[in-house]
Amino acid sequence: MRELDLRLYAIIDPEHTRGHALPELARAAAAGGATLVQLRDKVGDTRAMVAQARAVKAVLPAHVPLIVNDHVEVAIAAGADGVHLGQEDMAVAQARARLGREPLIGLSIKTPDQARQARLALIDYVGIGGVYATNSKINTAPPIGVAGLRDIVRLLRERAGMLPICAIAGIDAGNAAATIAAGADGVAVISALSGAADPRAAAVELRAIVDAARASRAARVP
Repeated sequence: MRELDLRLYAIIDPEHTRGHALPELARAAAAGGATLVQLRDKVGDTRAMVAQARAVKAVLPAHVPLIVNDHVEVAIAAGADGVHLGQEDMAVAQARARLGREPLIGLSIKTPDQARQARLALIDYVGIGGVYATNSKINTAPPIGVAGLRDIVRLLRERAGMLPICAIAGIDAGNAAATIAAGADGVAVISALSGAADPRAAAVELRAIVDAARASRAARVP
């Protein structure tokens, strides 16, 4: 299992930018401490998504990977560092076969059953959620809350030890620490950054909260 820093996972989406250009939003997030950036586009065509991904990749520092949501072929064409898959997207095994060994694959997990059935040996990280209610994505299932997050983290730790895990959905400066206390390694955020007047400052604040919560959790471990 490779090392992967999920402390602050910035998700950028052309439908949620508050007027920020996507490359500038990605640049600001990385400058503020984002450790991973995902391009999520639910409306664009393939050509537009490839162009967007290339533009975002060009402004990110080398140590901040770019992940493309859902679209394996877009990730390949754009030279992205990997993909993030939902439960209804391409199967993990198929994506790994298409991408090869090196690109990153993340998987969304919403339920304990999905945690038990996931092919964890083929992926690099898991995003658990939605933890809280969010307006940036249509969710038919109710939020799992911190208790649900903790239960799924426990299942994944039993199966795959230190597989990197981030919490997803509705996370902001007011609740990020609770998700870390529940066992997540980091947080994936959209509105908390893209909806901010100053995305870089918002990233700095969130990163500090996550780092402090991780340190507090580590101090409690015997």
